[in-house]
Amino acid sequence: MIDKQNQIQEEETAVLIGVVQKEQTETQVTEYLDELAFLAETAGAITVKRFIQKLARPEPRTFVGKGKLEEIRLYVQAHNIKVIIFDDELTGAQIGNVQKEVKCKVIDRSDLILDIFARRAKTAQAKAQVELAQYQYILPRLRGMWSHLERLGGGIGTRGPGETEIETDRRIVREKISLLRKRLKEIDKQAFTQRKDRGEFIRVSLVGYTNVGKSTIMNLLSKSEVLAENKLFATLDTTTRKIVYEGTPFLLSDTVGFIRKLPHHLVESFKSTLDEVREADLLLHVVDLSHAQYEDQMGTVNKTLQELKSFEKPILVIFNKLDEYVKRTFDAWLEEDTKKEILRDLEERWQRDTNGNALFISAIERTNLEALRATILQKVRELYRIRYPYKTEFFY
Repeated sequence: MIDKQNQIQEEETAVLIGVVQKEQTETQVTEYLDELAFLAETAGAITVKRFIQKLARPEPRTFVGKGKLEEIRLYVQAHNIKVIIFDDELTGAQIGNVQKEVKCKVIDRSDLILDIFARRAKTAQAKAQVELAQYQYILPRLRGMWSHLERLGGGIGTRGPGETEIETDRRIVREKISLLRKRLKEIDKQAFTQRKDRGEFIRVSLVGYTNVGKSTIMNLLSKSEVLAENKLFATLDTTTRKIVYEGTPFLLSDTVGFIRKLPHHLVESFKSTLDEVREADLLLHVVDLSHAQYEDQMGTVNKTLQELKSFEKPILVIFNKLDEYVKRTFDAWLEEDTKKEILRDLEERWQRDTNGNALFISAIERTNLEALRATILQKVRELYRIRYPYKTEFFY
């Protein structure tokens, strides 16, 4: 794996940069920066300041305007800021130009997400996938990122910015990408063989935006101990458990969470991990009902499922964190009948929109978990009946 010395270390102070472009509002960009701040926190940084600028289109040289860049530079120097994080993907030249002006480390959202993935990767497959994505990120940025790459160590980018050295490093990076792809093909073959051996069972996959509670639900449904914490991308490697409800077995998988602006090369690298989604018979789309932008998050997940050609599968939408939604939405003085009516209207709306495939739960409070288990069992048995119409052992 790339030595990521250029990335965020423990307790670094960070400044976040957002640009309001066409078809965006300042409110939306503020929400995106909220998520970026959570990403930075997950990586070990403390956000101390945000800068937002309205631009018809980003400045080709520095992404933000000259005046805003000077404002950022003065703040960075006055407060000894260690890293600047842009919410949008920058070119290598833009990173290099901004870094030259502000005299501190500059990264973008994709680089930050890659750093978190690198920290979270545990298995050989996840590590190879992240490393592949890292090199794919670096390759088109080699010319503009020389000072950025000097902190990588290990040879790449350390020989100087001459044309010959750049071409040499491009060749090295391309060779590394080729080797990683070959390694991942071998790992994928082994994983495919393992999945094939489980072929007769109905397969259920938990999907959803990152940090919506998938791993907590996985633990409750399977009575296992899967890592679950209040950080983004707590789960990178797919975890699969065999579960038996009332004599009916099925396989339940917990997959990596989705997120807005997920780097394309990261999605490409993790295609094999997401095979669990593509090959699933039933998807459990977990939604954080308490999040102010939960519908936008649902849209991100649905778009990703469409890209994976999995959106037409049977999907049960699980609205999680009902307890947090109640706390966030209802004032203490609101009458109980009014609360029940609001919740009833909400449930009726989503039952209509999902054709009756919605459940409202709280995994932490264990609210409606029995209803969830019963619904999953019913849908799994229906799928067995379709696949094995003459068998009875799976149904009772």
